[in-house]
Amino acid sequence: MTSPVSRKPTALITGAGRGLGAAIARELAPTHDLLLGARSAESLRDILAELPGAEGLPVELTDYPAVAAAVAPIQRLHVLVHNAGVIDIDTIAESTVEQWRKTLEANLIAVAELTRLLLPALRASNGHVVLINSGAGLRANAGWASYAASKFGLRAFGDALRLEEPALRVTSIHPGRIDTDMQREIIAGEGREYRAEEFLSPKTVAGAVRAAIETPRDAHPTEIVLRPY
Repeated sequence: MTSPVSRKPTALITGAGRGLGAAIARELAPTHDLLLGARSAESLRDILAELPGAEGLPVELTDYPAVAAAVAPIQRLHVLVHNAGVIDIDTIAESTVEQWRKTLEANLIAVAELTRLLLPALRASNGHVVLINSGAGLRANAGWASYAASKFGLRAFGDALRLEEPALRVTSIHPGRIDTDMQREIIAGEGREYRAEEFLSPKTVAGAVRAAIETPRDAHPTEIVLRPY
């Protein structure tokens, strides 16, 4: 893990291999020692090459024994950014049990378990948990039932964690649609032309994450909503 001689706070970011996760890593790199999580070492290759000194944490977040082993050495953690997630859009009539399980497992249950495992390390530093939620965590649209359910659940998880762990700060970030590879897949599925200017920049959302983390301790940024202008 990070060097014991470093005086920087440590931040763990999941889903850091590309898109918003990589953008958050770039924002925090000047001020934090980084632990960057992703499903595989290959998916972390580019961001680790870009950010010397960052350490990779390649593990599938729904493989709970592997996650427990990977994070066991972490004794102190100042920031935990839950960015990893999946989306599978379909109507309720056309969705499957497997789709619901996969979405809820990745977007909610894995978040709860990783947080639970890291609570001692977060408590040791009066840490900050940042949940990358979604506009779908505030409003459900047709065709987005399983995803919205997972994000509504994530918001509830954050609210409960905030009350149960008063020494920690817990921030839910609710961005609208972001210009990422995942967004391109969604737009393709909707049969529309992709126009990047319609969406939030990953850097903009990452800046909001950094601003929340840098908010002085006399304030608790509980919820941030960002919409494309």
